[in-house]
Amino acid sequence: MIMLSHIQMEQLRRFSDCCIMHPAIKRIFNDFDELRQNQTLFSEPQCMLLTGDTGVGKSHLINNYKKKVLASQRYSHDTVPVLLSRIHKGNNLDATLIQMISDLELFASHQRKKRGYAVDLTKMLVNSLVRAKVELLIINEFQQLIEFKSLQERQLIANALKFISEEARVPIVLVGMPWAKKIAEEPQWSSRLVRRRKLEYFSLKNDIKYFREYLMGLARYMPFDEPPKLESKHFFISLFAACKGENRRLKYILYEALKIALIDKDNTLNIEHLSYAYERFLSDREEEEVPINPFIQPIDEILISEVIKPSRYNPSALLEEDRVIKPVFSVPKTLAQLLAK
Repeated sequence: MIMLSHIQMEQLRRFSDCCIMHPAIKRIFNDFDELRQNQTLFSEPQCMLLTGDTGVGKSHLINNYKKKVLASQRYSHDTVPVLLSRIHKGNNLDATLIQMISDLELFASHQRKKRGYAVDLTKMLVNSLVRAKVELLIINEFQQLIEFKSLQERQLIANALKFISEEARVPIVLVGMPWAKKIAEEPQWSSRLVRRRKLEYFSLKNDIKYFREYLMGLARYMPFDEPPKLESKHFFISLFAACKGENRRLKYILYEALKIALIDKDNTLNIEHLSYAYERFLSDREEEEVPINPFIQPIDEILISEVIKPSRYNPSALLEEDRVIKPVFSVPKTLAQLLAK
């Protein structure tokens, strides 16, 4: 195993952590800023729902927003302007509330004070949010909290979150898979979710320019004197075929290819790096049929598939592995066939 230097590791980390401010990301960041700014302007805090399929970049987006806020250096050590939490693995409300309190690093002291007594977790969280001066509460993987819950259970969850938001005067952002929008069916939240955004897979058929501009943004974070032309035809077609429009998969392939280029001390990223990274990416996957490596194919023979139906969940599933129904992809086509009217 070839060890990377500290400089190379930092270069890879910078690329891995980069957040390309394309229009959808800018719009969502602006939404977050406005929710925080409007915190004291309305009698009820405004809230938001952000949904998207697996791999579109939801977690990466909210983590980068938190970093951006903390980097402003406007806050003291004791304040938490943006609390980023996620649904506890127990998938129940109490465990999730405890997780949020724990994320604020205040739970231990409260727990000692309340030992031997029933604890009102919602009030405890409200006090913790106020004490930490939280301006925005982001709950990730929210769909896990409402999956396979009855109407009554969803109402209890909605009531608890409503109480927390109002009492602490904190806007809440619910982030999750497409079916997280079930919460919007609850009367308490249908009007409270004043902003609803959806992150989607890239699509060459719908917006080829968007994908190419995104690749240009990623290339600028690569540590070369001249960024590679990822937006060029051979690059963008083969990259899209490899990732099927999924942002996480795209960045993983580029990350592995960049690592190879750095180890080889090459002055740019080329198709050979991507081809080798793609082979490594597929080596651990259990598939009946491994697709042809698009980076070794002629451009006009590369086949492309796009998402035509997002992931969804089956509330009637008896087995856990049958709960989530994977996204459906289009029949593979060449770019010319895909763009044909």
